[in-house]
Amino acid sequence: MTVDIDLDRTAARVAELRQKLEYHNYLYYVKDDPEISDAEYDRLLRELLELERLHPELASPDSPTQRVGAEPLDRFAKVPHRAPMLSLANAFNEEELRSFDRRVRKLLEIDRVSYVTELKIDGVAIALTYEGGSLIRGATRGNGVVGEDVTANLRTVKTIPLRLANADDIGTVEIRGEVYLPVSVFSKLNEERADKGLALFANPRNAAAGAIRQLDPKITASRPLAFFGYMIGYIEGRKVDTQEHTLQMLQELGVPVNKTYRHHESIDGVLEFCRSWEKKRESLDYEIDGVVVKIDDLDYQQTLGVVSRDPRWAIAYKFPGQVATTRLRQIGINVGRTGSMNPYAELEPVRLGGVTIELATLHNQDDVRRKDIRVGDMVIVKRAGDVIPQVVGPVLEQRTGNERVFEYPSHCPSCGHAVVHEEGEAMAYCVNRDCPAQIFESLNHFISRGGMDIRGLGPSTIAKMLELKMIRDAADLYELTAEQIATLPGFKDKSIKNLLSSIEASKDRPFESVLLALGVRHMGEGVVALLSDHFHDMESLTSASEEDIAGIHGIGSEIAHSVHSFFSDSRNRRLVERLEQHGLRMKRARAKPKTGPLAGSTFIITGKLEAMSRSEAEKWIEERGGAVLPSVSKKLKYLIVGVDPGTKLARARKIGVTELTEKQLFALVDE
Repeated sequence: MTVDIDLDRTAARVAELRQKLEYHNYLYYVKDDPEISDAEYDRLLRELLELERLHPELASPDSPTQRVGAEPLDRFAKVPHRAPMLSLANAFNEEELRSFDRRVRKLLEIDRVSYVTELKIDGVAIALTYEGGSLIRGATRGNGVVGEDVTANLRTVKTIPLRLANADDIGTVEIRGEVYLPVSVFSKLNEERADKGLALFANPRNAAAGAIRQLDPKITASRPLAFFGYMIGYIEGRKVDTQEHTLQMLQELGVPVNKTYRHHESIDGVLEFCRSWEKKRESLDYEIDGVVVKIDDLDYQQTLGVVSRDPRWAIAYKFPGQVATTRLRQIGINVGRTGSMNPYAELEPVRLGGVTIELATLHNQDDVRRKDIRVGDMVIVKRAGDVIPQVVGPVLEQRTGNERVFEYPSHCPSCGHAVVHEEGEAMAYCVNRDCPAQIFESLNHFISRGGMDIRGLGPSTIAKMLELKMIRDAADLYELTAEQIATLPGFKDKSIKNLLSSIEASKDRPFESVLLALGVRHMGEGVVALLSDHFHDMESLTSASEEDIAGIHGIGSEIAHSVHSFFSDSRNRRLVERLEQHGLRMKRARAKPKTGPLAGSTFIITGKLEAMSRSEAEKWIEERGGAVLPSVSKKLKYLIVGVDPGTKLARARKIGVTELTEKQLFALVDE
């Protein structure tokens, strides 16, 4: 029984990590507005990778460990890549690099491997397709399999050749690389935005990503982006045999290449290259966060192939986070939409990674106390390409005795209500439902792109509407009139019409978006997907017991309690009723019935197959109408058993699942 409890706890943690990573993938790759640092994301991903390694029965084809990035934006045409645009596994120290070297040499059964090292530009990965030497398409990485067609925007990047040189013998070629914004340009751009009273860009990468995803190419052209090519994804008519040869050929074709790359006969040269650039990174006019290490021989790359989401033949050596020391002027409190009391640091301005830092996160109350961070302290601030820097801790030897311990407020700074800090919770909460800060943040969450996606509304407009008592909750947005909106600053006939149209259009957002927009504590995209899969409509969800919700695989007791408590509240139920009356979707759209010889059948694969990789087999099954389940359950019809099967085999046999070989799987289609 203990094993089952432990496995249930592990399954709940795996589900929680997947939910968090998918959410942060969406913020980073789609919204270009990340909330956590690269280091924190890497930590979460590493934990999930380790749990899935230890418990292969919990592995799932839709896990963030099996995919790259997030889904492309709907506003651009979707472009399938000829070959997946993979991400890289990370090494964080020299021993991990040496371990990578030992691993590839063992797999290749050779004593020495040659490598090519390239600086890891902190920009936006793109794929450029040329036919007959002319640029015909430019696409973002998207989810690694399907990207966004941003050709018109990329044509405005002056360093991207519209026509290749010396390409008479080449048919179609796909060139991959990185679009970035030079640091000097970024600084000037932010100065201009500050003069105009516009919001500043967080870092060069976000400014570049935002420019590429503009619907108007003129806006893209206004930001002098640059491009480095680093790889050929596909080529007709010419052969390349090494990565060094690839980079040389790209230059011959007129494609800009970062010329800092080097060839090394062993891992020792790689390590020296990494040490050197870690010291010199600030001398560059573009941001880097590490070094990409690739096996030079492309035949060896092909032999090693890909495991999970990462190529076996390359790795990214990530530089340690950049740090600086400055004085902590004050600790402030932000009140979140769920009432969470979020501490933040107000700092004496300090330059860090090419950006001036004045604010940094302190995570939560327990973190401040554990690290003994005091107002007036000299503190260490860390940033590793982070959008939000973090305070690592105080410099104790520089204390003067004038520093003061921060007293966490016993009452909400927004509404004055008593604060509650429950046992086991890292965060304290304001539990006043009428707290102005919570109402403001809840409404901003409701209108966000991940929620109801109401264009034309922003934080300043929401704040003004609340101030004028035009709205009190989300349902009030659907009762706004043109006359009311006309009283707001900056709204004229056209903008009034656009806003009303956007509010009306939001009624067509899917049920999942409505659920997410409600802002239930602990209910992110992953939980929303699980709930909508199980309950299908709002009526079933709101009438479900806490036990019903907790019984869904992947949802733990804490999440179940939060969801049940939200929908048990009469005020929340009334809000949902009003939203339904205004025409928002309260039922999940019916999926088109799957067709094909495997329709109606469910599968899981365990062990190594002969003809296909696991991911290829799962895709093959789904293309023929079958469904691949994330774990063994009574819903499972077939277990496909390959070489060296995992623990799923024993679990499936316990409940009498039909076992098939790979050949028997193919026979199902041939029948």
